[in-house]
Amino acid sequence: MTDTDVQVQKLFNAGSHLGHKTERVHPKARKFIYRVENGVSIIDLTKTVAQLNEAAKFVYNLGKNNKTLLVVVTKKIAAATVQDLCQKSDIPYITVKWPAGLLSNFDMIMKNVKKLKEMKEAREKGEWEKFVKHEQVKLNKILNRLEKFYGGLVNLEKLPDALFVVDIRKEKNAVKEAKEKSIPTVAIVDTNADPETVNYPIVANDDSLSSIEFLTKHIIESYMRGKKK
Repeated sequence: MTDTDVQVQKLFNAGSHLGHKTERVHPKARKFIYRVENGVSIIDLTKTVAQLNEAAKFVYNLGKNNKTLLVVVTKKIAAATVQDLCQKSDIPYITVKWPAGLLSNFDMIMKNVKKLKEMKEAREKGEWEKFVKHEQVKLNKILNRLEKFYGGLVNLEKLPDALFVVDIRKEKNAVKEAKEKSIPTVAIVDTNADPETVNYPIVANDDSLSSIEFLTKHIIESYMRGKKK
């Protein structure tokens, strides 16, 4: 078996080959379809492997050059898994909701991240103890909200050098802002979307947790291998 065969088998086992029903297929995604079964498009995984390898090489070089990768996955089925993967590798992430203007109005959005860091520090130092109970409860509510939306960005010191996105239809605002800022995007793109929207598309199932997990893990591991260099 060749390396491609092995990778195809792994992607197949992860369910990455299952695309959308034919009536929902984007015209520009058709060339990545191997065949149609019971009205469902089956993705040509040999093409996915080639795209995955290209994307992995790109993120490896990002890591090697100490560049920042921002991971954007707000799909409920995958958010917790992706958050865990990113936290283990200290990679900035967004898994709840894309903060509108993160890239186009970076300094403004990062004020919330700064506030989050300052509040956490104040609580850890015991500075909240001077407040009465109900004020501490109120502060905790503010902190928890900031943590929920901006907790994944505490390691982001400047604009990211690249984005890794799952489902470009769901994350259209992230993709749009990245394009405006000329920030390259790597993305898992299902057959219901235009792969040409992003720089490094990986055409694969973006609705299955096993598919998302396999591909995200592969990209993060490639990036971290580069960082270790």
